[in-house]
Amino acid sequence: MKARDAASRLAMLTAMLALAGCASFSGIDPQAALRAPEAVGLATGTGEPFAPAPEWWREFGDPQLDRLVGEALAGNPGLRLAQARLARAQALTEAAGAARLPQVNGSLDLTRQRYTEHGAVPPPLAGSIRDSGTLQLAASWELDFFGRNQAALQAALGGARAARAEAEAARVLLAANVARAYLQLARTNDQLAVARRTLAQREESLGLVRDRVRAGLDTQLELRQSEGALPDARQQIEALREQAALAQHALAALAGAGNREVVQQPPSLQAMTAAAVPAQLPADLLGQRADIVAARWRVEAAAQDVRSAKAQFYPNVNLVGLVGLSAIGLGRLLDSGSGQWAVGPAVRLPLFDAGRLRANLRGRTADLDAAVESYNGAVLEAIRDAADQVASAQSIARQQSEQRDAQAAAEAAYALARQRYQAGLGSYLHVLSAETAVLAQRRLAVDLAARALDTRVALLRALGGGAHTESIAEGPDRRDPTLSKATP
Repeated sequence: MKARDAASRLAMLTAMLALAGCASFSGIDPQAALRAPEAVGLATGTGEPFAPAPEWWREFGDPQLDRLVGEALAGNPGLRLAQARLARAQALTEAAGAARLPQVNGSLDLTRQRYTEHGAVPPPLAGSIRDSGTLQLAASWELDFFGRNQAALQAALGGARAARAEAEAARVLLAANVARAYLQLARTNDQLAVARRTLAQREESLGLVRDRVRAGLDTQLELRQSEGALPDARQQIEALREQAALAQHALAALAGAGNREVVQQPPSLQAMTAAAVPAQLPADLLGQRADIVAARWRVEAAAQDVRSAKAQFYPNVNLVGLVGLSAIGLGRLLDSGSGQWAVGPAVRLPLFDAGRLRANLRGRTADLDAAVESYNGAVLEAIRDAADQVASAQSIARQQSEQRDAQAAAEAAYALARQRYQAGLGSYLHVLSAETAVLAQRRLAVDLAARALDTRVALLRALGGGAHTESIAEGPDRRDPTLSKATP
């Protein structure tokens, strides 16, 4: 008898599995494909081994910059927002994991009820008012034969890892923004030094012209030309002061300090150093960047969502049971005869749902295609960004070499023009022309120095910014994120 019952149940389950074919996911497949490293110019084995240090900003040798970055990482609201998103993603992971385990619920129901005289309840209950109670434990366990809950858990894990990588990317970007704002302030301070030196130089020239006018060696024309140069120098100084104030405000905002002054000592570019840049992109660039790792995990999460959507086409098997007490009349609720229990499987499968499951799968598949293309776009943008910074850094180094030679020549020409004018052998226009060339070179020297440091910051960020991607990148293929299988 038991053998026949078992065979009958097996036959019923087989028939239900066969009927599940009525709801089919055939013809719904992802269309996008991940870009391989060699397809984007990052073939394995090429490029110099280079990875920024986790606290890369310390290489500039400025304690004040180190302090500002530390304050920003501790108090910036944008970074705290990314961390809150990570906490939410981790909570979703815990919820998805809980769905794979047995669920147990306890209940106590106490009811006072009048039973109808004209219903199915026989006397003496019919027409009476009685108290009833139920005290029981109910348990259920979904047997994940087709991997729906496992896929949902893996999707949640992928989302949590992506959120963690995005929080790390936000940390890198924040540190880079602080460093670049600080370098902008240093550039402005150095330009202010050049502008003040220019003002002092022009005041000295004005004194010289006045002496020559009193001696009858120059006319009022030279005097007016010399006097007109002073307001222009003062205006440049005031404009630079404005830029310095705005840079201070930007740093205070990044550090989460409101309107508080966060820079006590005016920084200077001359006190900072920039290390050499790699000649070409490192082969493991994509694994170093937290934003690329995050995009890869978004792909993995979307692929698991597709697997979960496909599993919904198969039967849902639950093992359910209850044990407890139930009685009409609360005085008999705890009697031994009030005990009840039940146990057995519950099977549900879709037969006809008007296309709901296929529509859900098409949506999940489209999400996977979007995640793959988003990853591919992020890869291409990352490579362009890093390549641009390498090219700019190398070009700026060559420009600085040429600029130093040009400035030395301009300084020599200016000194000679002043000597000739003072000796009465040249006109003041020659002095002004030579001075213009010198000032242009001095400003250019500051700008190139600032660009060299700023490009260094941008390059370090483009190469990952020292992000902690090792634990985040653990997944289907830790060697290279682009090799993960996106197609379920």
